[in-house]
Amino acid sequence: MVLPALKRGGYSYLKQVLVGSRPGGGRHKVDIAAEKSGDEFLISMKWQQSSGTAEQKVPFEIICLAEAIRETSSYKRGYVVLGGPGWTLREYYVEKIQKHLVGTEAVKVLSLEAFVALANEGKL
Repeated sequence: MVLPALKRGGYSYLKQVLVGSRPGGGRHKVDIAAEKSGDEFLISMKWQQSSGTAEQKVPFEIICLAEAIRETSSYKRGYVVLGGPGWTLREYYVEKIQKHLVGTEAVKVLSLEAFVALANEGKL
């Protein structure tokens, strides 16, 4: 759903892009790096089929994307896209987590449906 939406919205993209190191060490690969009209975006997709560990990884992914944006001048914004029916914290992540993570304003957490709608319209 994400790749066709990006294409429809006029974005070009690359999959599995190395964007540097994660805070604390380790390589940081994002699922998608997208570009449109000179603006570049980082996209990390998380799928939760049933309750489990993916939910616990979201705050760290937000921090990692924010750091990648700060460390490079090319990325305008980052997105963590939450798909699947198993999220117990989806509403909290989409609406409230940002107030607890200082310095991550350039990263947005969206449901899969909300992201696809924005990408389809070319409004990332």
